[in-house]
Order: sequence, then C-alpha cells, then structure tokens
Amino acid sequence: MPTLILVRHGRSTANTEGLLAGWTPGVALDERGAAQAAALPGRLAELPLAEIVTSPLQRCRETLRPLLEARPDLSPHTDERIGECHYGDWSGRKLAELKDEPLMEVVQAHPSAAAFPGGESMRAMQTRAAEAVREWNARVERDHGADAVYLMCSHGDIIKSLVADALGLHLDLFQRISVEPCSITAIRYTRLRPFLVRLGDTGDFTSLAPREAPPDGEAEVGGGAGAP
Repeated sequence: MPTLILVRHGRSTANTEGLLAGWTPGVALDERGAAQAAALPGRLAELPLAEIVTSPLQRCRETLRPLLEARPDLSPHTDERIGECHYGDWSGRKLAELKDEPLMEVVQAHPSAAAFPGGESMRAMQTRAAEAVREWNARVERDHGADAVYLMCSHGDIIKSLVADALGLHLDLFQRISVEPCSITAIRYTRLRPFLVRLGDTGDFTSLAPREAPPDGEAEVGGGAGAP
C-alpha cells in the first residue's frame, strides 16, 4: 500500500494571533508561513509524488502553491474530509479565552468525549479523516501501484488524529502528539499495519530550545504556532 506524506499548513495569521481558526474564511499564511511554503518543494524534491490532496481551506492551498508550481504535472484534489475540525462556536475565538471554558479540560484530557458547541465531535473529526486516507490509499494503489507516495496538506488536529489512528492509540492520547506548521509526517501503510516513519519533521530544531515561558503541559488546540 502507498506511503502518505502529511504536511501541516504553514504558519497562519490565526496562529500568530492566538486564534482558533477552524473553518473561518480568509485565514492566510503569515510571512513566516509563506517562507515555509516556499521551502517545501526543496524538502520534497527527491520524492516522486503520485497525487496531491488538500484541505479546501486557504492556508492549505497557499502552502501547496509553490510545490504545485514546481510540479506542473500534478493537479491537486480537494477533500473536505481532511479539512480542519469544525470548532463551531469556538471558531475565531482567542485560545487564551477558551482556556477557561469547562469543555477545554475535556478536550485536553478526554478528547473522545469532546464535542464543540455548534460544531463536531473530535471522534467524528478523526473518523472522517481516517476514512479519507483509507479511500485515497486504495485509489492511489489502484492508479499508481503499491509503492506510490502521495501527499495530503491538512491541519494540526487532523494530522495528530491520523497519527493516533496509525499507531493504534486511543483518541484520548492524541494530545501527546505534536506537529508544527509546515512539518512533514510520513506513514507507510501495509496490508497488516501502518508504520510511522516521520513525525512532525521540520528540519529545524529551534522549537526544542528552552523558552522564556515554559510550556504549561496543555496541548495547543488546532496545533499551535510552532517555533517562536
């Protein structure tokens, strides 16, 4: 079965403003995100990509633009199932404000029970994304062979949930996974099991350096802004 390259979109204006973007329209890459996207073709230069699939949201389409310009033979497919979690009434709100919401504790510690008001549950988010991957695995293998490599550009919580699915982890453990903006995660699927062969690879270790304000131990809903 194919190898899936998961790319999280580059850093967005919502990331730097501390907003939970969700499906809010008009969320673009910021200056750093645009630079991350521009570097993507070089990082993937050695990979023969059979297909490219993207979330419909602007920040993902902007992330892929340089890669598609470098590979004019590829046309992207849009799949809403790998679009961001529908955060409903939380969309567009400051993450700092959401920390005081009782639901945030559930999102952090028991996400399989979390459902966003006016939005979807985290279980539903994972289910639709995993179904999309399985269908695309079959399609890519049928059209390009079992050794094909293809790429999906998606969002932090979607990618984390797909990694959890590949590792056989309960969704309640997915907040232990971290994927920074424009990071590359690779999953090689086989008949018996998936293999996680890369996780959140940016090629930049800046985010591992000590920070002035140490992390508080909570996962950043939506994936966070990455290295400062």
